[in-house]
Amino acid sequence: MATYLVGDLQGCLHELEQLLTEVGFSPSRDQLWLTGDLVARGPDSLGCLRRIAALGNAATTVLGNHDLHLLAVANGIGRPKAADRIDDILQAADGADLLYWLRHQPLLAEHEGHGFVMTHAGIPPQWSLEQARRAARRAEAELQSPQYRQRLAQMYGDEPGRWREDLDELEQLRYTINAFTRMRLCHPDGRLDFGYKATLAEAPPTLRPWYELRGQYQDPPLVFGHWAALEGRCDIAGIHALDTGCVWGGSLTLLCWDSGERRSTPCPAYA
Repeated sequence: MATYLVGDLQGCLHELEQLLTEVGFSPSRDQLWLTGDLVARGPDSLGCLRRIAALGNAATTVLGNHDLHLLAVANGIGRPKAADRIDDILQAADGADLLYWLRHQPLLAEHEGHGFVMTHAGIPPQWSLEQARRAARRAEAELQSPQYRQRLAQMYGDEPGRWREDLDELEQLRYTINAFTRMRLCHPDGRLDFGYKATLAEAPPTLRPWYELRGQYQDPPLVFGHWAALEGRCDIAGIHALDTGCVWGGSLTLLCWDSGERRSTPCPAYA
């Protein structure tokens, strides 16, 4: 049995199948963990949803910002963009079932055997792992509740940028979703910044990557995607970046947790 982790698919099903074939992935034996953003921008978001959902217990994925946006658009809340390329999902005969499955995926997942933690964008500097767990479970319960449409409508916005225990329920929900699915850079006090999205080398000197502000990382290993500009590089021990920008013409990367080996397949067609 092997455990494989893969970065953001964003509709790039062909590249995923290439990597799974290379490693001889078998759902009866192996596990596949995904950093979220299964959909958007790539050529086959519908195929990605069908493939991962069909794997059942052999696959674990966390929710990414594009996944949540798809759910919002499907419920008449978010505004669809041409670059999303999700119309086939909304029109598919099994579309409603796939969206229901997607809505019930976690924001934070932990591997019982290997002990690693996965979220789409990371864990904000202010939170311990236990705080992150509690926040994730609360937000997941809201997204899976009968009031989920209202919660999807309330998730948009950049504030609050900093966690406080006295935030009201709506503010806590929005911060939690932003932290788990949109976070990249932070102010020195841990406040989230959503204005800059380019390369780390060109980032304003007043901002730092969220993982640098966590100090010496003491929690179990953490795996995240979302930040394609990092090209899969993170210099903090125990924190693993997996989004290598397949849909932008980079590559799709798969990590075998058992051996530590990384495999990538180039995606020049999307450049």
